[in-house]
Formats: sequence, C-alpha cells, structure tokens
Amino acid sequence: MERLQHILSPVKVKNVEIPNRVVMPPMGTNLGNADGTVSEANIAYLKRRAKGGPGLIITEIVAAHPDGIAIDTQLGAYDDRFIPGLAKLVKVAHEAGSRIFMQIHHAGRESLHMLSTGKAVGPSAIPSLIYRIPPREMTSDNIKETIAAFGSAARRARAAGFDGVELHCAHGYLLHQFLSILSNQRTDEYGGATLKERARFVVEVIKAVRREVGDVFPVSIRISTEEFIKGGYMADDMQTILPDFVSAGVDIIHASFGTHGSPGGITSAPIEYEPGFNVWLARKVKDVVSVPVIAVGRFNDPALAAAIIERGDADLVAFGRQFLADPDFLIKAREGRTEDIRKCIACNQGCIERLILGEGNIRCAINPETGQETICPEGPAAHPKNVWIVGSGPAGLTAACEAARRGHAVTLYEKEDELGGQIRYARVPPHKEAYGEWIDWLIDQTRKAGVTIRTGTEVTESTVRDGKPGAVILAAGGEKIALDVPGIDRPHVCDAWQILDGSVKPAANALVIGGGLIGMETADFLSERGSRVTLVEMLKRSPVQKITSHGYMLHKRLRDKGALLIFSTTVKTVDDGSAVIETAGEETRLSPIDQVVVAVGLKRGDGLRLNIEGAGIPCAIVGDAAGARRIIEATEEGARAAWEL
Repeated sequence: MERLQHILSPVKVKNVEIPNRVVMPPMGTNLGNADGTVSEANIAYLKRRAKGGPGLIITEIVAAHPDGIAIDTQLGAYDDRFIPGLAKLVKVAHEAGSRIFMQIHHAGRESLHMLSTGKAVGPSAIPSLIYRIPPREMTSDNIKETIAAFGSAARRARAAGFDGVELHCAHGYLLHQFLSILSNQRTDEYGGATLKERARFVVEVIKAVRREVGDVFPVSIRISTEEFIKGGYMADDMQTILPDFVSAGVDIIHASFGTHGSPGGITSAPIEYEPGFNVWLARKVKDVVSVPVIAVGRFNDPALAAAIIERGDADLVAFGRQFLADPDFLIKAREGRTEDIRKCIACNQGCIERLILGEGNIRCAINPETGQETICPEGPAAHPKNVWIVGSGPAGLTAACEAARRGHAVTLYEKEDELGGQIRYARVPPHKEAYGEWIDWLIDQTRKAGVTIRTGTEVTESTVRDGKPGAVILAAGGEKIALDVPGIDRPHVCDAWQILDGSVKPAANALVIGGGLIGMETADFLSERGSRVTLVEMLKRSPVQKITSHGYMLHKRLRDKGALLIFSTTVKTVDDGSAVIETAGEETRLSPIDQVVVAVGLKRGDGLRLNIEGAGIPCAIVGDAAGARRIIEATEEGARAAWEL
C-alpha cells in the first residue's frame, strides 16, 4: 500500500474532489442503442468498471452534433432526450464512489458513417488519411453552429449530473483537425500557418463550454500532444497553445498522442510499446501549465503509475485497456494481491480491431466478461456438476476457471507434460513475452480456483466411460495442416512449432511457407536471429492485416530486416538447397534455401470429438478443437461453455 500512496491520494479540480489518481479513459464500446441512447449493456459495462474503484471515469465518445457521429450506435448529447439515459451512467459511477466526466466529441472527416452519406464536415475538404474520402468544408455558419453544439452538450452533461466534461481534441477528430496543417488549410480566421492561429476554433469551443457550465464545473481537454505523422505538429508546437486553452477555461489536460494515419497504430499502442512509454509527453505539458495532467500510454501496473506521479511527470494516470482486462486491478493492488492482476497484453483483438473491422461490440481477448456483462452469470450454477476439461490452452484454462467459479467440480486434462497449449509457442516471437506472462497467470489462477490438473494424461473413450463426468468441454486443440508437396519430407524441412520450441535451430537462408500469424511471427523470429527469410503465401495478401497495430509492426519489422514476402504463390517442389514456386502460372526456383519451415496453420481435430460423442456425455467443443482460433475466440468459447453448464 505504501508504494501506491501517490496514486491513491485525492486530487481536487474546481469543486470536485477525485478520490484517487486512477482514470478510466474514454474507450469506444459499440454498446449504445441504434438511436444513440444509453443501453442496458452500456450501464452494465460501466457499472462493472466503476466497481473497481477508479477515481475518475471519462465516458466513451458522446456526439455533440448529429453531423459528427462516428458510428451509428455512438451515444449522443445533441438533444435533451439523451439526458435521462446519460444520468443512468452517472448514477452507477457515483454509487461506486467514482467521479465521472462526459467526453464530448465530433468526428469531423473521420467517420465512414458520415462520409458515405455526404454529411461529414471538416475544416477543409481534404480526404481522410484512412478513408480517402473528402468531407464538406465547414462554412462560417457551420462553425458557429458546431461551437454552440459543444456548449449545449456540456450543459446537458451538467443537467445529467456529470462531475465534469472532457473535449475530445485528439486522434484526428474535428477539434484536432482544426489544429493540424494536414487537415486545416483554411485561409479565414480559423486557419493559418501557425498552430496558434489554427487553434482559434478550439479556444472558442472551450469558451462556449465554459459559458454554458459556469465557473466551477471542471472542463478537461484530451489532446494529441504530438501527431507522430510526417508533416504534423510536434510537442514543442503544442506547448505554445496550451496556456491559451487554460486561459479559455480548461482545468485538466489529458495528454494523449497520435492521429488517424499515424504509423504503427500508436494511438492504440500494440505490444511492441512498453508500459508508460508516453509519459514524456505528459511532462512536456506539465512544463507549461499549472493544471492537472493525465498521462496515457499502455499502463497496466499501478506501481508504475504511482512512481510517475511521485516524480511529478503527471498528476493522474489513465488505465484504458487494463480496465477491460481486469476491472478489479486497483482493488487487488490495494489488497497486496498484485500477482492476481490480469494484466493487459495489448493484443488489441477485442477492444480495437474488433470495432475497426466491424465485428461487433467491445470485447477483451483475455477477459470474456468484457462487453458481455449482461449475460455473464455472477452466482453459482443451480446444479453443480463433475466437469472435465480436455486441453490446457486459452480455451481450456478459461473454461476451467469459469466452471470452477460457478461451483462445479472441475478436472483439467492435458496430454502434454506442460500446460498452455499454443501460447507455449506464441510467447516466443519478438515482443510476445506478455503472452507468456498471461498464460502463466491463467495457469496460476486455475490452480487457485481449486481445479484438479492432470498433465501427461490423454483422455480416451474408455476414460470418459469409466469416469462418467457430468459434462465435458473439449479444448484439446487442432491438428497441424500437412502439405502435399514433393520433397516436403526432406531432412531440412521442419514446422514452425519446431523452430519456436527450439528443437530446430534457425538456418542462414529460410523459406517459410504460410503468411498467416504463425508464419509471419515465425519469420519475425527467424529474422531476429539472423536468418535471411523468404515467405510464400498462396493468398493475394497476408491474413495478418496491416490495418491492425501488431500487423503493421510485423510487416514493418520484416521489411526492415530485408525479408522477402511473396503472395499469390504456391510451393511446387522442395529440393536440397532450393525450392520451386509458382506465381500466376510462372515457375521460379528459389536458391539458396537451407531450411524450409511449414507454417500453414491448424485445422480442427476430430478424433476425440467422436469418442466423447460416442460415450453419450454432454460435450462442448471450443478453441482450436472447433477450428483455427485467435485468443479472443478461444477464451470466449471456453467461458461460454462454462457459463452454459
């Protein structure tokens, strides 16, 4: 507790005392109703996080104007009809002892939803770097209307009972668009060559908000302290306008970073970035203002946050994705149970990529409760059973923990001597250490839950018949896909798993067959160890998309290391020292090739499935046993199977 004192101390902003320095920042959820009102899922999601005791919660983006909606389920504050629903969010936060601000937002040009209907507006008719579609340039009347809309939204926030508001002036949205020369090339009073000139719109928004809410109501602003994009402004530039924001009425500065189009997905920093990597920008802000500053940047450790506050680099710290991975992390830290904290692994599968790719509402790859609070059962099962879990990868371990939590007697079987399934290999490539830490944590939690664990034990039909379990959850993993290629049985051919477990050493010139995640990460591992890598994939492009943060970093590292990635191509033959590939009907011989690594992935395994079904035992099939899965699908399927027992 002593080392956490700096993060557990209160801080007062205007007339509001925030009980501790932990901030849950805005994160999109896609949980809202189709009309922009607050849903029961919104309330349940926020309530679960408030239970963890953050000092300050800042809501997900809330639209100030109907022309600024980013997605059709975005919450709104552009009409009084939204106030009752917003008040429900305030109620659950206050009941948990937290303070809550509403973040006011306008997407500007960064809304495919608005761009596709011709309604998107921006400071200039310059296309979005992501969507490549230009918005309508805002007229003077548009600007006045939008400034007034921010003020009105703030008034509604106060009417709903919020403790303050935050203006979203970061990550490429409208307020930020006015600041950036990349999106604002106006020649009137809202444009200009300097950041100070282009800041006029933001200053007028701040003043409008202050007029509407009065002198003692806290106003925060979330900024991209530096754009991290070619031609964008730098932190030193931002320092010149921050005092103007404070003079206009800002009480807190939320020091974020990046914009739409910044390379590497830095605004949702992937696993390649260290926790707390962005603190230097918070320090830059503190150097020029006297108001409290919130630091941002992949925080998942309360002790690290406390040390940052102690040395004066920030006044509060935002734990975004960590609140998805483990809403109770602060409670556990207070109680000295830091080993029980489920730390975010920055995989972005459920919280960023799922929303970007339109796959549904928010999730967390390592916490299946997130986004499913309304269906996740809290209490014990009505009829406890003797449950067998077969397999100890992410799906099996998650199923075991959830089944034990619900009061079932759980036995977990693993045919190997080591637990962890595919994560034993996924933890090996560069920057994937956190995956290993997570699976070690999950194994430890499984043991603490009272699950009986039997390694080196293969479950067969006779095992099931003799044991007579009440239910079985099959999470035994998939089977490696075999290649039917002449020469594939030569001594210098191995698979990705043999490379990653160290049983086969990297060679000087390696050919990797398969451009999915297994192939790309194995190629990354080989390149890191000095191999000259050629990767061949039959699809037109890698399934590991560059639009995802980790995907971008993988592609960049392989490019920087000189790896050759060849798509729309198949391997025809493997010879000693060479291989023949075919692209669009043309054959090419690759040479020299000292090592061929097969990394074409997994398929579902059918053997045990038939044995269990034949024994007449209720059985759920999850994870790779049902087909190739990412962590997010595996853990969700494992959890749901346990919830439905």
